[in-house]
Amino acid sequence: MRTDNYGVPADCIYLDKQSGKDFERPAYKKLLRKLKPDDTVVIASIDRLGRNYEELLEQWRIVTKEKHANIVVLDMPLFDTRSCKDSTRTLIADLVLQIFSYVAQKERENIKRRQAEGIAAAKKRGVKFGRKPIPKPDNLLEVFKQWQEGRLSGRKAAKKIGVSHTTFQRWTEDFQ
Repeated sequence: MRTDNYGVPADCIYLDKQSGKDFERPAYKKLLRKLKPDDTVVIASIDRLGRNYEELLEQWRIVTKEKHANIVVLDMPLFDTRSCKDSTRTLIADLVLQIFSYVAQKERENIKRRQAEGIAAAKKRGVKFGRKPIPKPDNLLEVFKQWQEGRLSGRKAAKKIGVSHTTFQRWTEDFQ
């Protein structure tokens, strides 16, 4: 489902590219700052809001109770706080929210576990992760000695062998 079909003006759409693992997301924080009473937050599904059980419940409370705004979850009509004004409907929505928050968090934990298992299996097969190491130049030992004797600064030594200062520093640890 797309929120632009819901009639939300483009300047009122807040999109984060980060994971929903927590609420330390710039666009979400901006949304909270701009939220006024009786505004409506429209989200496609509950797991797009967040995947941390306790934080999701807390943010739901902040939006609905502290900010006095409404939340509409497009794929779950039960989560439409504009119509949850009676106590029975609010209770049911709160219970379902807790269940879905728990499921979203468990799914995130499962994804992380499966990712770790996949990485471990790849490492067993000999897959290398990260950048390929930079080959050390033939004149490294000579330049290292000049640096050690104080005839070259670390930056000049790095420049002389064609690597970054950080790489040169890391390589010098091999000699010490």
